[in-house]
Amino acid sequence: MTTKRPIPPGRELLSKGNATAQRVLEQSRIMADVVGRHARTLPDALNPKAPLESLGKASRGLMQAPQNLAMDAASYMLDAAQRSFLFWDTMREAGNNFVAHEKAGCPPVLIFDYETVVDGRKLKRPVNYALVRITPPEDMAPSNDTLRPFLIIDPRAGHGSGIGGFKSDSQVGVALRRGHPVYFVIFFRDPEPGQTILDITAAEAVFLKHVTDAHPKAPKPVVIGNCQGGWAVMMLGASMPNQLGALVLNGAPLSYWAGEKGKNPMRYLGGLAGGGWPAALMADMGNGRFDGANLVANFEALSPANTWFRKYFDLYENVDQEAERFLEFERWWGGYFLMNRDEIRWIVENLFIGNRFSSGRIAAGDGQTFNMREVKAPVIVFASAGDNITPPGQALRWIADVYRDEREIKSLGQTIVYLLHEDIGHLGIFVSGKVAKKEHSEIATTIDMIESVAPGLYEMVITGHEGHEDGAWQVELVERSIAHVREISGEAENEAFPAVAQISELNQHLYDVLVAPVIRQFSTEMGAETRRRMNPMRWRRYALSDMNPFMGPVSSLAGLARENRRPVAANNPFLAFEKAFADSMEYGFNAMRDLRDAWVETAFHGVYGTLHAAGVTGEDYEAEAEAARDSVTTDAPQRAEAELKLAQGGYAEAVIRMMILLADARGAVRRSRLARSNQLLTTEAPFAQMSAAERMGVIREQTMIATLFPEEAIKALTVLLPDAASRRKALKAVETVAGPDEELGDNARARLQRLREVLAVRPQRAA
Repeated sequence: MTTKRPIPPGRELLSKGNATAQRVLEQSRIMADVVGRHARTLPDALNPKAPLESLGKASRGLMQAPQNLAMDAASYMLDAAQRSFLFWDTMREAGNNFVAHEKAGCPPVLIFDYETVVDGRKLKRPVNYALVRITPPEDMAPSNDTLRPFLIIDPRAGHGSGIGGFKSDSQVGVALRRGHPVYFVIFFRDPEPGQTILDITAAEAVFLKHVTDAHPKAPKPVVIGNCQGGWAVMMLGASMPNQLGALVLNGAPLSYWAGEKGKNPMRYLGGLAGGGWPAALMADMGNGRFDGANLVANFEALSPANTWFRKYFDLYENVDQEAERFLEFERWWGGYFLMNRDEIRWIVENLFIGNRFSSGRIAAGDGQTFNMREVKAPVIVFASAGDNITPPGQALRWIADVYRDEREIKSLGQTIVYLLHEDIGHLGIFVSGKVAKKEHSEIATTIDMIESVAPGLYEMVITGHEGHEDGAWQVELVERSIAHVREISGEAENEAFPAVAQISELNQHLYDVLVAPVIRQFSTEMGAETRRRMNPMRWRRYALSDMNPFMGPVSSLAGLARENRRPVAANNPFLAFEKAFADSMEYGFNAMRDLRDAWVETAFHGVYGTLHAAGVTGEDYEAEAEAARDSVTTDAPQRAEAELKLAQGGYAEAVIRMMILLADARGAVRRSRLARSNQLLTTEAPFAQMSAAERMGVIREQTMIATLFPEEAIKALTVLLPDAASRRKALKAVETVAGPDEELGDNARARLQRLREVLAVRPQRAA
């Protein structure tokens, strides 16, 4: 028996000194990288070349005869005055809509009729949520209860619900047009006393069970999570892994620390505020309730040019066409909801600051945690490079945090598909009609065939379909790797963020002990309501409504402007000056934003990176997170199971195994092949006699075998198909799904030829 020799004290000190030196060097490298990036990008961002060129171009339009210039000036002044009256009347109407919306209790902004089927306020643990079923409008066919139901969960991030059904061309509209039953999770402005996030998750589980029970002949429901509704969906998927058909995450931030240096400044704000205690302070000042208007203000601060100028100038510039769209959007953007103190604290500590979701450290009660490895339903992630609220890294990085590599995803039988938009903003993911007609429509189509997709990690690539009319798209699922996801996500393993979590816990404890008791002692509901009404997000809308007597004449003046409307000619030179002025204003706001973001990022890394380098960040926190991420470090159980089942099965297992082997060699699958595969697996014997769960079980099992033992899986086909007739039949089915040989690619053709050789079957079709 040997004993472990103790480390000499001197050597231990030397080891700690080396570790500290390494942290200091790494922090120096990070700071140099951050400063270098901003030094390279800021000069271009602060260069006024574009607005100056716009101003110069406008000046050249003034070089004309004085009488013509005077006529243009008079025409422009009349048009500008009329547009001003119409602009302020639109702002007045938006203010009135805001006041009326608040008086009505901020109902959902769904444009579709609906009926409430489960009211969460009447559950054993009441919550301010409810499940409603959408009623198809008269111009759509009635829903088919045998089709897969859709359940949509909107974010509760300051605003109200309904963004997923905000327009006819929306997530709700796409599903209704396909005949699917559509359910929506709405919520009310005021939370129920004492409700928690775990209570809400339990209520959503009740909603899901109701949807499933209401459609016994339909496949399992698709559950769609928008923005922060995405982590609610993943919590459902982890707690009820066998009850969901597919999960769709739209702009959902699951890895809050992820991002790219020089971008995504929102992830730094919690650290510079000292952690999560300001949210607790605002909740305490609100008499135990947190005002969602504060969250919306944070979102608006990300793009001050649009918040304070551009969206209003666009309305003023095209007020004849833009007024209706502006009012429609303001109806949703201007509804502010409340959260309990415990709710906002849970969200901040577990997600914004702690980033505990992707590492599997969120408590689910009874000593359990929500582990995303437990999610069995296929997951579709939709993100956009133009999203500054949930950038692609925050939407996708959880995949690399949860799984070691793409082989593990396959061996665990999981299917993950992600879709990236090039430039649409965060809200455009939910409200853009173009996105609904393209991305959401193609996602809905793919979901219909999702059970025929072999487990793995894929990117959905949507391209124009040559030879087809506009509106037709070609969809291909391309296999990707975890390394590819890491490349998209940017650097997520930055030690400054664990330092934020550590400091946040300390500050929160000090606040709870020293400050919170005093604040709560003097908080009253009357004072809290007064503060909410005086919030700038609200009073600026009150000030433009009919509550302000000075807005009284605006309606009459706007009416006169409409009756005598004289739009200016498009080539009027003063319009060019107007545009040059707008460009200059937008440039100024953007320059201030870029300077602010550069300062925020530099300060964040300077403060928390230095704390980490100095050893202030506790090792316990990092060890806990690492242990949670690496709780499963071997695929030995999957290998043993796969090896045991290599030669088990028959015709069905052989066909599915061969299709998976071909798909793996091809590296991508077009929707046409996916449709043929889906038809084979749902209409032909013996697959048609299987339930959806049984088919998915065989697909997952054969994927595990083909991933871990590809060559042995091919050789064992002779055992699964013992006679020549079954081999010919199986190979013919596989060839039909695969399509012509010349469309397969070299690797897939070689794999198909290998299958023919092992089964001793000649090609059964013409090229």
